[in-house]
Amino acid sequence: MKTPFRLPALALAAALLALAGCSTGPVVRAEYDKSVDFSQYKTFGFFSPLGTDRSGYETVVSQYLKAASRRELEARGLRYDEAAPQLRINFNARLSEQLRTTSMPGPSFGMGYYGYRGGFYSAWPMYSYDTITTSYTEGTLNIDVVDAARKQLVWEGVAVGNVNDTSAESIRPKIEQAVAAAFAKYPLAPAAAASAAR
Repeated sequence: MKTPFRLPALALAAALLALAGCSTGPVVRAEYDKSVDFSQYKTFGFFSPLGTDRSGYETVVSQYLKAASRRELEARGLRYDEAAPQLRINFNARLSEQLRTTSMPGPSFGMGYYGYRGGFYSAWPMYSYDTITTSYTEGTLNIDVVDAARKQLVWEGVAVGNVNDTSAESIRPKIEQAVAAAFAKYPLAPAAAASAAR
């Protein structure tokens, strides 16, 4: 029995993280445990292996994700501690094929009409409402922040968008954009932003 074809880790995550390159940017949502005081956490580290690692080795994408997340957390006053962190960070990235359906006026041999006309009047001959279905690739990046002592997820940031550019030279800045967009919804603001708000 043949094993299913798997994209190389770099190509998969590169395509996925191209979602940050969309003209409107990724759609970002975040969920967190409202009962947790995030200011109590002083240190963080990363899971090993990460969800974005492959076959026992750390991918380049994992390295970029770690660097970008470390920058975001250190800006919020946390310190990296590999040995015994209070928080552990994990990542996951995936691609999925989606369908988009749009409707637009188009020529036809019928007497088509828009639904809102309700039979009261129709369009001119040779006019109808055509439905077009197109496929596209959607990328999703998950960032999990886990309370290491309790082994409990306390925050999750998710960035979702259309994949549109997979050039190797654009991978790192797009990863940084996606991670920054997700952490913008983290319960603690960066120290500089918090000071400016006072």
